Amino acid sequence: MSDQNEVQIPERLLQAPEMIQACQDHDFAAVFALVKRAGIYPSQIAKLCDLTPSRVGEILHGKRTLTQVTVVERIADGLRIPGRMLRLGSRPWESSSSIEAARRNDSPTGVAPDMMRPVLDEEALALRRDLDAAKPADASVAKLFAGQVDNIRQLDRRLGAELLLPQLRNQIKQMEGLLSHGLAPGGREPIAAALTEAATLAGWQALDLGLYRDAWQLHETARSAAQRSRSAALLAHAMAQQAYVLLDVGMPEDAVQQVQLARAIAAGRLPPLLDAWLHAAEAEAHAAVGDEVGCRRALDRAERARPSDPSDPTLPFLFLAGTHLDRWRGNCLATLGADEALRDLTLALGAMDGFNRAEAGVRCDLAVVLSRRGETDEARRQAVRAQELATATHSLRQRRRIERVLQAV
Repeated sequence: MSDQNEVQIPERLLQAPEMIQACQDHDFAAVFALVKRAGIYPSQIAKLCDLTPSRVGEILHGKRTLTQVTVVERIADGLRIPGRMLRLGSRPWESSSSIEAARRNDSPTGVAPDMMRPVLDEEALALRRDLDAAKPADASVAKLFAGQVDNIRQLDRRLGAELLLPQLRNQIKQMEGLLSHGLAPGGREPIAAALTEAATLAGWQALDLGLYRDAWQLHETARSAAQRSRSAALLAHAMAQQAYVLLDVGMPEDAVQQVQLARAIAAGRLPPLLDAWLHAAEAEAHAAVGDEVGCRRALDRAERARPSDPSDPTLPFLFLAGTHLDRWRGNCLATLGADEALRDLTLALGAMDGFNRAEAGVRCDLAVVLSRRGETDEARRQAVRAQELATATHSLRQRRRIERVLQAV
């Protein structure tokens, strides 16, 4: 390496704010440009820092970045840049006089503020980047995320989950990062609430696609986020919807307990619409067990709890307007083998405009009831139409149900 007495960075350059900032950011294109401006040629920089001239040229023109600590140390030693300026430890050659060259004369302690900061390695810098990226995450950002989730929810009803779930997973990953690193006062709870909605919707989509493990884990994510949001309603909804995973893997008794536990955890803190929804979900679980008394009792409670205005802007993920509760009742009664399900399902069918996956379920239930009544032609017609809707929405969950019905018919 060349004798340091031959080439020396001027002290004023080490004190320059732009040099201090470039070193702090490890922006070596800027560092080399400033050194070049001070009269030190790129070939000299290469020789001093034990780099090839071509590599120095690439760095100068922004075509290469440096991340290896050993290379940064060679630059510090070659150009005699104090280690603290580059967030390194003190270099062996440093003395009080060389450190003094990088101090700010106007600093109260005689040491520049940048020099007083702790030395950060790559791991610490990575955390700093994550924390800095999450700083804007406040209630307004959470509202934007919630709007994106609602748009996916609207599309999901018509198009199904297959094309939408990857997009939703990316949003969940973003929100998890913001939630873990957010520092904005009061920002974590809104982000956690938006994450709960996203993970609950993604869990339902995964279930619809037959991805049972993913569905379970996404609901676990939703439950954890709901707890951080301090929302009893969101937690109850995530837990009760997770019960459908239990139903689909053949554990109906556990599903009943899960919904009941969700209600118990949120006792006295439920909006009327969610209260009605939970009763209806419990009824479906009772029907799967074959408990007709428990099912009918829960359906009656759902009807009584349903508010006169079955819409709640704080619960955009719940649908009990119009005949949607009739659809739910019809499904439960069809599972139990009750002919009266025909009336509820027929009423519900007229209100399924835009709810393609739900319509597939209604027609499948109708096929079950009609088949039991001996109306096999109409049962097959309903099942075939249900199959078309389930195929259009890529609903493996519905297709499996419909295939069993078609075989029976």
